[in-house]
Amino acid sequence: MQQPRNFSLYGAVDLGARQAAAQHQQATVAASQGAAHSEYVFDVTEATFETDVLERSRTVPVIMDLWAEWCGPCKQLSPVLERLANEAGGDWVLAKVDVDANPQLSAALQVQSIPMVLGVIGGQLVPGFLGALPEAQVRQWLGQVLQVAEQLGLSGAGEQPPGPDDADGDGPPGMDALREPELAEAQQAMERGDLDAAAGAFERMLANDPGHPVATVGLAQVNLFRRVNSYDAAQARKDAAAHPDDVDAQIRVADIEMSLGNAEEAFDRLLGVIRRTSGDDRNKVRQHLVGLFEIFPPRDPRVTKARSSLSSLLF
Repeated sequence: MQQPRNFSLYGAVDLGARQAAAQHQQATVAASQGAAHSEYVFDVTEATFETDVLERSRTVPVIMDLWAEWCGPCKQLSPVLERLANEAGGDWVLAKVDVDANPQLSAALQVQSIPMVLGVIGGQLVPGFLGALPEAQVRQWLGQVLQVAEQLGLSGAGEQPPGPDDADGDGPPGMDALREPELAEAQQAMERGDLDAAAGAFERMLANDPGHPVATVGLAQVNLFRRVNSYDAAQARKDAAAHPDDVDAQIRVADIEMSLGNAEEAFDRLLGVIRRTSGDDRNKVRQHLVGLFEIFPPRDPRVTKARSSLSSLLF
């Protein structure tokens, strides 16, 4: 099985793979919530996404605010983001996406709950957050994004060059990872389809910094696709259908579903096996399911839902 074209280091979506489709979308005017838009705060549609988000993120961090008119928490968070963007004066810009007016873009970004905030730096997603966080926490997250952007030399991310203390890994957890050479090596290896080399780069990162969040996600993704590439997908599905209590067969199909982007199907399959089994078999499936959770950011709603189901089964 070939590595999916939308494989992404950050467990979300390869934004570049959406460029061609975005170019052919007809423009829709995103509804405004009445806030004062400016050169730092603007609406984005499926047609303008490539230019206003992808291309712009190569020179300045772009923060995406995914919202809808009917969403109460959005009306709490959006004005905070808009005010902070205007205060920042160009250190970063705010791209507002009405999820109802842009369903294909919302699907590409795997939007399951709003408000949802993401960062985009150099055409790549930076994990964000869900829900209307307090302003202090929003500021903290924005500070982390700007630290990454400064290390990457984005002109809009502030004027001060990184100091010597910034290069030793003491920055916010997970954010300084983007400037590590092993990360660039892993990304390049994935782009050329060398999953073994990518895994090696991530393993070196974890040896130096156990629990490194970006390396943990990256290695989990790479290992998934290495496993799936060794499967006969058709035979795996036949085996799983014929032997519902064969935990190895069910694990293989769950991996295949996950590699195709069907995370909920994969989680539900393994949860079903855990429900039916006990002892070593049950523990093996549980460990595999927890390993699949590492492919996603901790607050991914699919992971949250599956963790809750797993807890109810175990306790």
